[in-house]
Amino acid sequence: MKVLFYTREFPPYVYGGAGVHVEYLADELAKLMQVEVRCFGDQDEKNQTLSVEGFSFENPLFNNTDSKLKAVLQTLNTCIHMNATTVDADVVHCHTWYAQFAGIIAKLCYGTPLVITTHSLEPLRPWKREQLGRGYDASSWVEKTAIEMADAIIAVSQETKVDVLKHFNVDQEKVKVIYNGINLKQYKPTSKTTVLETYKIDKTKPYVLFVGRITRQKGIIHLVNAIKYINPETQIVLCAGAPDTKEIGKEMEDAVSEVKKTRDNVIWIDKMLEKEQIIQLYSHANVFCCPSIYEPFGIINIEAMACHTAVVASAVGGIKEVVVDGETGILIPLEQQKTAPFEPVNPDTFSRDLANGINKVISDKSLNETMARNGRKRVEDYFDWEAIAKQVETLYKSVI
Repeated sequence: MKVLFYTREFPPYVYGGAGVHVEYLADELAKLMQVEVRCFGDQDEKNQTLSVEGFSFENPLFNNTDSKLKAVLQTLNTCIHMNATTVDADVVHCHTWYAQFAGIIAKLCYGTPLVITTHSLEPLRPWKREQLGRGYDASSWVEKTAIEMADAIIAVSQETKVDVLKHFNVDQEKVKVIYNGINLKQYKPTSKTTVLETYKIDKTKPYVLFVGRITRQKGIIHLVNAIKYINPETQIVLCAGAPDTKEIGKEMEDAVSEVKKTRDNVIWIDKMLEKEQIIQLYSHANVFCCPSIYEPFGIINIEAMACHTAVVASAVGGIKEVVVDGETGILIPLEQQKTAPFEPVNPDTFSRDLANGINKVISDKSLNETMARNGRKRVEDYFDWEAIAKQVETLYKSVI
């Protein structure tokens, strides 16, 4: 069997959870079958069972394109280039709307069965209009078309399956829930502290950690607004970069600057670090906070749990299937607006509740250690890539 992955992200160009997913799934599937990856970038790799080819995203044709539409038109153009070479795979597997147009073309032009993994859904990310303008209508159309013509859809959580069935016209028999996974040999506690020393994190005092992009979806602003309610002795480490827009980047800068006026233990690492560096931060954090307002799965939570760290997270989406409230962490209820942009109805209440959860986990050492231990075991029991790859292989066989 041979599978062709279409994806925007693939190492060394990974900036989000979908890219992490694709990287590890490709490696694990390559132990079971031939895997070809066509992605955005300049990659060129060929070995016995895994080949990777990057396609340039930048094109001078779009130099004068409207800034909000440029990324969308470049994306569609790249997806066409991805199909210029004949597709000889038994099945095509697409990841995120950025690559789904390539899957549409492959199914129409080559007749190849199409599998879509729904890492997130455009109807539930209305803030993307800030970034894409009318391009958001194009991305939404691509996603809807791809999902509704797919031979199989992988939902990364039960709640994501519900969302797929609610927002798209698909047969529920085509939607299969297969969780994200993690490399348990790589993501494990480490005693190394070089990253803490580099960024002047005090090893004698507790810290709460955030890891992620600066987006509306990740809810980082709500954590920054919670800082004033967090115990003054607790350090705040924000590993956050790659803002979706200049506006949200500026909002983040202003919020962090304001909170730094009253406390000097807020450390903002404004770039995406390497895995080994992130693992150090996870390993030594007293609590990991995931304040997302939309999260189909939340792979960062299992990364933290695998590194023996308790989690405080918003009770939304797939997070509720990952974090067990009271056992591996604390889930914070989130009452959201009924219409876009789905922000909290009471943002200050949500921020206070996040802070209360963080304070509770850090102040109770026994609870903290129990949650950390339970978290690692849960990841080992449910989120191992080897078992997940076999589920995906079975799905491929069903559509060929």
